[in-house]
Amino acid sequence: MDEERRREVARMGGRAAHQKGTAHEFSPEEAREAGRKGGRAVSQNREHMSAIGREGGESRAANHTRRLSPEELEEQSSEGTRPAHLPRTSDGHDSEESERS
Repeated sequence: MDEERRREVARMGGRAAHQKGTAHEFSPEEAREAGRKGGRAVSQNREHMSAIGREGGESRAANHTRRLSPEELEEQSSEGTRPAHLPRTSDGHDSEESERS
């Protein structure tokens, strides 16, 4: 079964369960416990979660930069601002600057 058909079947099952009244809905207590469990999992490996968050931020910045018009990009570069998606090197400089030197 292809991905689209699988999603369609799952969607129909979910809607039917809600109409029938048999769909599971989290109680506030269950939601609280799930949040605690997730929090414990995150705190187990903060370095890994930090890396995931960093990648998301860099991806978001890159997407923003791609949406800028050529004029906006030129304006940013003339102001000397570093596009947020470009990582800094360990010495604190922009990675593009290091490549130029």
